[in-house]
Amino acid sequence: MSIERFVDLSGQVAVVTGAGRGIGEGIARVLSEAGAAVVLAARRANEVERVAKELRGLGRKALAVPTDVTDEAAVEALARSAVGAFGALDIWVNNAGGSPIAAPLVELPRAEWDATLALNLTAVWVCCVAAVRHMREGGRIVNISSLAGHGAFPGSGHYGAAKAAVNNLTLTLAAELGPKVRVNAISPGAVPTEIMMTALGLAQENLPSLEKKLRLPLRRLGTPEDLGAAVLFFCAPASSWVTGQILRVAGGP
Repeated sequence: MSIERFVDLSGQVAVVTGAGRGIGEGIARVLSEAGAAVVLAARRANEVERVAKELRGLGRKALAVPTDVTDEAAVEALARSAVGAFGALDIWVNNAGGSPIAAPLVELPRAEWDATLALNLTAVWVCCVAAVRHMREGGRIVNISSLAGHGAFPGSGHYGAAKAAVNNLTLTLAAELGPKVRVNAISPGAVPTEIMMTALGLAQENLPSLEKKLRLPLRRLGTPEDLGAAVLFFCAPASSWVTGQILRVAGGP
């Protein structure tokens, strides 16, 4: 019996939000390489169109659907587009999120608090509801959380609070939706994406000092492909008896 069956997503249809760049793009590419038809969603149409075109150029099935995940009607249209284009929906990865603002909680503008929870928490719930409505039996949801959701995160407490709530949302949905749908999450560590660099005020030349400061056992920062591989595990047959788990993917404990 071939070991490839444990990671084979042939015949599966996956939606990845925030898929136009960074971590979301990495996840979409890994799922596509594993055989899934991928539906790439993000607000920037040119970015998801670029990724989808590149994947189709490799002979894979890919569709770009520009989507604002804070718009409930747009999320429903995204789910319908996946089913309409590929005939089914099996996997939904909630990757869209982030906050470019760093500030102590007592100095944070109320508008930024509301916007951060709308994008990083409420939109995740809305996407999960839409996904379940359209998924085939045996569906899988993977939420992208953050190490910020596991403890104090001075300077970005609003983002940490949203991600802590996503962790609880993941556990509760796993309990409520089994056995029809499995729900898991990953908590990425330091991956130098555009959003992270902006939020921390970092430039490319600062990365070696950041890596040294973090003192990671694996002695390097993460890549989008590292996170894509973890998502693949939760989406593939290899994890068929796994739900309600939050996996730290961070180069160390």
